[in-house]
Amino acid sequence: MNQSEYIATYFSRELSGYYPNDEIKAITRLVLKEVCGISPSDLFSCKITILSDVEKQKLDDIIIRLKNQEPLQYILEETRFYGLSFHVNSHVLIPRPETEELVEWVISEKDDKTKRILDIGTGSGCIAVALAKMIPSSYIEAWDISAGALNVAQENAERNMVNVTFKQINVLEYSFNDDKFDVIVSNPPYVTESEKHDMDSNVLDFEPKTALFVPDNNALIFYERIADIALKRLNSNGKLYFEINRSKGIEMVEMLIQKGFHNVELRKDISGNDRMIRAQINW
Repeated sequence: MNQSEYIATYFSRELSGYYPNDEIKAITRLVLKEVCGISPSDLFSCKITILSDVEKQKLDDIIIRLKNQEPLQYILEETRFYGLSFHVNSHVLIPRPETEELVEWVISEKDDKTKRILDIGTGSGCIAVALAKMIPSSYIEAWDISAGALNVAQENAERNMVNVTFKQINVLEYSFNDDKFDVIVSNPPYVTESEKHDMDSNVLDFEPKTALFVPDNNALIFYERIADIALKRLNSNGKLYFEINRSKGIEMVEMLIQKGFHNVELRKDISGNDRMIRAQINW
């Protein structure tokens, strides 16, 4: 058995029963590329030198952590979002494909008046950094309550060579000021406590709970507060974009209309779930 066959067999044997076979193959390719610098073509063409003891130990440690259901993105401390590389750790949520769709919506509707953008609850900075990369002429500001998250977000801005102004702000205690924005975007906590039983352990046990959960009896707490901020902080005809809980679409539409927003649009994600909403002020 050559080295490449040995590595593939080792991962398959150790992770069998923990992950589907196709996922094991994908994990194997990604781990070898990131940890050992071995490309998929090298792996399957057998062009692999003998792994060092340090590399073998790293692979063994990764296997242990994977068996414990820790997300691979946290193990490697890296993920991809909107074609960009992002550092992630336990201070931040792992960016999801649905959030890429939200970013794409904001970008698709930008115009010459899109000069100032605010991202509330930035986490890893994925939304703010992607928007700064794709709309380099705009001023981008991003808030989060977590100092740990803001450190990660700042690193990601530097990694992707963009300028973003980060601020540590608790939106539930925020005092208004006069700064105005053309766009406010947010992916705030929206999973209700009662939905925990439907979630996998790799999310429940590892991702930051403060970035995930809201009480059942006040599921829109962050949305209502951010909408109030938007009413005071958006420029004329400014737009507010949210990623939302798929079960709260109708409630979100009603809440935004009741607060005085217009041009409210609810969109589904690629899986067919209500996932994004956009609203606009009319003054």
